[in-house]
Amino acid sequence: MTPIRTLVVGLGQMGRAHALAYAADPAFAIVGLVNRSPVDLPEALAGCRRMASFAEGLALKPDLVCIASYTDSHADYAVAALEAGAHVFVEKPLAATVEDAERVVATARRTGRKLVVGYILRHHPSWIRFIAEAREIGPPFVMRMNLNQQSSGPAWAIHRRLMDSTSPVVDCGVHYLDVMLQITDSPPVQVRGMGVRLSDEIAPGQVNYGHLQVLFADGSVGWYEAGWGPMISETAFFVKDVMGPRGAVSIVMDEGAASADVETHTKTARIRVHRAETGPDGGFLAPDTLLSMADEPGHDALCAREQRFVRDAILEDRDLGRHMDDAVRSLAVVLAADRSMRENRAIDL
Repeated sequence: MTPIRTLVVGLGQMGRAHALAYAADPAFAIVGLVNRSPVDLPEALAGCRRMASFAEGLALKPDLVCIASYTDSHADYAVAALEAGAHVFVEKPLAATVEDAERVVATARRTGRKLVVGYILRHHPSWIRFIAEAREIGPPFVMRMNLNQQSSGPAWAIHRRLMDSTSPVVDCGVHYLDVMLQITDSPPVQVRGMGVRLSDEIAPGQVNYGHLQVLFADGSVGWYEAGWGPMISETAFFVKDVMGPRGAVSIVMDEGAASADVETHTKTARIRVHRAETGPDGGFLAPDTLLSMADEPGHDALCAREQRFVRDAILEDRDLGRHMDDAVRSLAVVLAADRSMRENRAIDL
């Protein structure tokens, strides 16, 4: 098999993890790494060709372009790569606007190239199990989710840069709206967003804490919150909890987990399953079940799983129509929530 010639654009945390996945898989051959500024890289990537511009990298005519730059560049880079004949893996969010996301998807369909969006939780066996268990208890569902990150120093600097193009509730919210949509399999009908500016270090008009509430056609409801910065609480920063008429399913984190640890964002530790059935005496018929996820993959291993999915989509010519539509749909909800918080009104979807 001829290796898939791969260009990686953006060498931050996610871009580096994806590049390491390509370097370790003989199905891929890295032809170039693009980053606007010099960056130290691990030994596995030290011999790769580096360049400072996307155009220079695309001139190498790669088979696959991995886009892990800031959100405001995703759509233009993806469209240019697709038009050049390359397949595209793009980190979430797919784009900064729904219109741009739809433009990328339309280009992928027209060119016949594969477009995969970085919804890492879709490749996580523990999250797949969580969604399957949650679907057994409803509908309707009550879905409570958050991911707050206490950041300082370089991490806070990265978050401030991210907020130039993406609010916290959009950047991470697409993951968890995607999870909610998989659980309900029902269209969202209305969303309300609220946000607060908790720091003078960010630009006026930006918010570093956001909260959304969404209503679904089947009567389900969901909320999601996300906050970044040195003031963010470490208490209840990670909540993944679903309730339905037949019980509840929750992710239970290990004691001492830290919000700044990237592994915390994906690992589940244990899944608690509660059944609501009661007996003649009114007591529960069965105790809660704790499902251990002790052997689940870490963050870099999940990136490797994502790229195996990309590999198989290319080599087996898989239909990614639903995948692309789902990426646009979850993005539309969180962007509507962001608009809602700025306009102080509910948005019908």
